[in-house]
Amino acid sequence: MKKLLSIFRAIWSGTLGISAVSAIGAEKIDFARDIQPIFAEKCTTCHGSEKPKGGLNLTDPKAFRAELKSGAHAVIPRKPTESELIARITTSEPDDLMPPPDKGKRLTEAQVQLITRWINEGAEWSVHWAYRPLAKLNPPQTKDRTWARNDLDKFILARLEQYKLQPSAQTDRHTLIKRLSYDLLGIPPAPAEADAFANDKSPNAYTKLVDRLLASPHFGERWGRHWLDKARYADSDGYEKDRPRPNAWRYRDWVINSINQDIPFDQFTIQQLAGDLLPKRTGLQHLATAFNRQTLTNTEGGTDREQWRVAAVMDRVETLGTVWLGLTVGCARCHDHKYDQLTQKEYYQLFAYFNNGDEGSASVPRTRKALEEFEITRKAHEAKVKTLQTKIAAHDKSLSAKLPEFEKNLRAQIDARKDDPVKFHAMKPAAVRADVSDKVKFTPQKDGSLLVTGENPPVSEYEVNYRTGLPKVTGIKLEVLPDKSLGANGPGRTKHGNFVLNEVRVYATANKDFDSKSMRPLKLASAKSDYSQKDWPAKNAIDGKGGAGNKGTGWAVGNQYGKAHWLVVTFAKPVEIESGVNLHIVLDQEYGTQHTIGRFRINARTGQEATDGIPANIVAFLKKTDERTSEESNALLAFLRTRDKMASALQAELKKLNAATPKPPVMSVRVISQRASNPRTTHVLHRGEFKQPRDKVTAGTLSTLPPIKNRAQGDRLDIASWLVDGQNPLPPRVAINQMWANLFGKGLVNTMNDFGVRGHAPSHPELLDWLAAEFIKRKWSRKSMIRLIVSSATYRQASMHRPKLSEVDPNNRLLHRQNRFRVEAEIVRDLSLAASGLLSRTIGGPSVFPPLPSGVAALSYANNFKWNTSKGEDRYRRGVYTFFKRTSPHPNLLLFDCPDSNVTCVKRNISNTPLAALATLNNPVFTEAAKRLGKRLMNEGETDAQRIRNGFRLCVTRPPTANESAAFAKLLQQAKAYYAANEAEAKAFNETPKASAWATVARVMLNLDEFLTRE
Repeated sequence: MKKLLSIFRAIWSGTLGISAVSAIGAEKIDFARDIQPIFAEKCTTCHGSEKPKGGLNLTDPKAFRAELKSGAHAVIPRKPTESELIARITTSEPDDLMPPPDKGKRLTEAQVQLITRWINEGAEWSVHWAYRPLAKLNPPQTKDRTWARNDLDKFILARLEQYKLQPSAQTDRHTLIKRLSYDLLGIPPAPAEADAFANDKSPNAYTKLVDRLLASPHFGERWGRHWLDKARYADSDGYEKDRPRPNAWRYRDWVINSINQDIPFDQFTIQQLAGDLLPKRTGLQHLATAFNRQTLTNTEGGTDREQWRVAAVMDRVETLGTVWLGLTVGCARCHDHKYDQLTQKEYYQLFAYFNNGDEGSASVPRTRKALEEFEITRKAHEAKVKTLQTKIAAHDKSLSAKLPEFEKNLRAQIDARKDDPVKFHAMKPAAVRADVSDKVKFTPQKDGSLLVTGENPPVSEYEVNYRTGLPKVTGIKLEVLPDKSLGANGPGRTKHGNFVLNEVRVYATANKDFDSKSMRPLKLASAKSDYSQKDWPAKNAIDGKGGAGNKGTGWAVGNQYGKAHWLVVTFAKPVEIESGVNLHIVLDQEYGTQHTIGRFRINARTGQEATDGIPANIVAFLKKTDERTSEESNALLAFLRTRDKMASALQAELKKLNAATPKPPVMSVRVISQRASNPRTTHVLHRGEFKQPRDKVTAGTLSTLPPIKNRAQGDRLDIASWLVDGQNPLPPRVAINQMWANLFGKGLVNTMNDFGVRGHAPSHPELLDWLAAEFIKRKWSRKSMIRLIVSSATYRQASMHRPKLSEVDPNNRLLHRQNRFRVEAEIVRDLSLAASGLLSRTIGGPSVFPPLPSGVAALSYANNFKWNTSKGEDRYRRGVYTFFKRTSPHPNLLLFDCPDSNVTCVKRNISNTPLAALATLNNPVFTEAAKRLGKRLMNEGETDAQRIRNGFRLCVTRPPTANESAAFAKLLQQAKAYYAANEAEAKAFNETPKASAWATVARVMLNLDEFLTRE
């Protein structure tokens, strides 16, 4: 037993990996498992790949056997006494001892023995465990044939049996449902749900519970938060100005939805790294590349854009290394990795895959739900359009039969117009005014024009009344005239002589007094001019897009100043009034900056041209005597539609329907798109400095891993596919380890971000490989693997410490029990809101702003950010939706170890400080939850004992013990007595003495260690 304890002490102190235990026995020494970790920890700082001291490089299989500068050999296989390495690590001479005594890295006796045995056995080099292909393993045989619930358990039990340890018993059902709810949803189960599970005696009760929780939309929120840590998600840019990213949340929604839908992890990977490069990619797949845009963005003045582009690409390379490979590849940014077999050249080969991904934006579906609703609306709209088009086609068929008669009538109409040619008639204004000011003057000129003088406002609307004396009018002619009193001789009142006529409106009346009630607006058919400025044609003056307060469109004469110009407007139908047509004409000039007309004259138009109301092409082919072509017949039919009331109504209905065509609910999101032209060349950057490019490199990966097959020059789709092709052993190992850590608090590899030689060896290497292979076998289904793990007897164990094992397995690396650990920052708040009844269960959407302590938002750059506290249910949304500002995160998140999102995070720390307790006791968010829970308890239960029991169960699921109930009953009585004697304080706290007393009880319940701890 003493020998066993000494072995375990060596393991837990870090001097040996857990797998080295077997090496102390008869099993042959494995270099990667047993020796390489010692070299990495104690030796390779001086004897690594970069400038190895004494010529000794302990990271290369050939170099460590080579002759040293001294002429000796560090390692001579099977001859430890002749090997310089053994001499140096065992000498009593301080000057020769390695590692040097002053470095504080002295090897232990057990480590010296291991190195000696390794040399004696032949000093064989082996590949580091993480780089080895996944082993094809069968679950081991165990003595106990009853405990294991699935094959996973056999690996755990076999190790426990190896050290004569027993697993813990299964925990009770109330703890099981609480554990599962915390792990899979991040919110506590309702007491009724817990009771239903506890009382369900069916053999598949647990399976049904797991399936229900995995199917919950809250699963995506819980596990999406784990991924957002890896994605370094935030709602702001970072660095000094740290500007908001108002649309960042759309990527968060994609993550939540993808996890809920159990998108296979291989596709989940490919879409995020290279969704834009997929054949026939969808908007959602392009949206997924927002993973690459979670990098910080520097918007400070004077920054070098290339410097920060390179920094962003480096972050993407290093994020890939951590999240999928579990390697600290960033160490090779400036030099060869000192511990792992990763060269600086290989770092920039990885860099090359990302170097031609350009930052940009894309229009993507706003939400999946909105997209689904849009599809329903679109199909309904298309059905309406199809029905209407069928009706139009039927009516067109009837109109086609009328074409010969219609053509005959048109010819007669055109012939009749020859006897009534177009003429223009001078008119004398009966009244004229400017709407903006009576200081704008209109002076009559000898030629019948009006010269505008006096005030020169930025915009103006001229209104002129004319008594034409004509019984029939077909249009008007507006002449704008030059004048020496105007800037550049006009005809406009600007300094350069231009104007903008936004809109012409004409009204007709028989009333000579121009009574407003009698005026009727005239429909204007066409407008033409002698000259128009580019983009300001005559037709724009009657398009209805002008008007008061609107720059809109219009007619202008830029570059033709100081000259007379004309605009002829034709009415859709002639105006006929036997007593004489009276016209009220409005000239809208709303462009601004004094773009108004300076001198003008308006004449009445009588008579008609052949093309008045008849398109010129119709007039042209009506003159032909040849047989009508199909194009001409179609044009004639289209014109007939405009003259037919029913056809016009149908076309108007179709136009209205088309105008109401539903548009996809899209939004702009930051994404990555592949550079279309001028691809960048990648260089090794000397010491990582972007201004010091050295040798060119092409896209490639690590020599220690399976080779990659690039389709061409190598892009993000190539490396994404390589990660999850099933041949690369690291991504499935790393992903499973992360998954395991979320369900046990620790990974099978404790150094989750470092699977390299400096990291910890896996506690159960065979299990890790078996799970990784199973992950691939199950088509990368996250939910399938979680179901497998939580269904195991290992997961269902009680978490109680067993004193007899406190020395043998103090850190529970052999998993003789489940683990207890405090929940993450966001979940701390979610639990309190859920228990109190305040929590909003809405899924997805923009980030929200829960109450923030005063002064925190002011800490942002130049006080440039205002935290407007959300109202309504948004105030109580889950923590995953809280707006995350990198330079000033919500303090509640920081208190409970939320990462800063500046770089990827695969493992959160768990600290325990007084500040955390003070926050949950006194922070407004938690105080509000306690007050609401207190009022909830007052209304749920007939007796105080029932209310206490209900509150306890809302918080920790299980029923309270008699002692716990008594303690809370005593607290309640004390609180009631206190607030009865201090009514003013009670009113200020929770409105009434009774409600305040219950809030006191609720506050304690919400601060129970059992409430905030995943058991």
